[in-house]
Amino acid sequence: MRWIIKLEELVMLVLFSGLYFQFYQGKWGFFLAMFFVPDLSFLFYLVSKKAGTIAYNIAHHRGILGILVLIGYLTGQTLITQIGLIFMAHSTFDRAAGYGLKFFDSFDHTHLGWIGKSKQLNKTDNDQIPTH
Repeated sequence: MRWIIKLEELVMLVLFSGLYFQFYQGKWGFFLAMFFVPDLSFLFYLVSKKAGTIAYNIAHHRGILGILVLIGYLTGQTLITQIGLIFMAHSTFDRAAGYGLKFFDSFDHTHLGWIGKSKQLNKTDNDQIPTH
């Protein structure tokens, strides 16, 4: 099942990137400059685990990012729309790589399962296709 989620996220990455480049042709530099900006939310982990978790989840939550795109579109603020689409593409990129929204108990605990050194805590092998 995990490979299906990764495939879905890759399709979403192509979709959001494609939308961005369809509407903002010639803006590669801005796209590349902004693509990893959501990861600056990691700096909040220097404040506390709770602050880092909240900041990371806000910067990577597709519902929030979707609202950002919608606000930019409805108000005619192209910069907000661009940033929303780029951050949406980044979020899908992260999820395709296996990184999900964080839980407060551990940086390695995400809504997609455990990552990093804690990966062994995943109880089932979601990469297997059920045979029954």
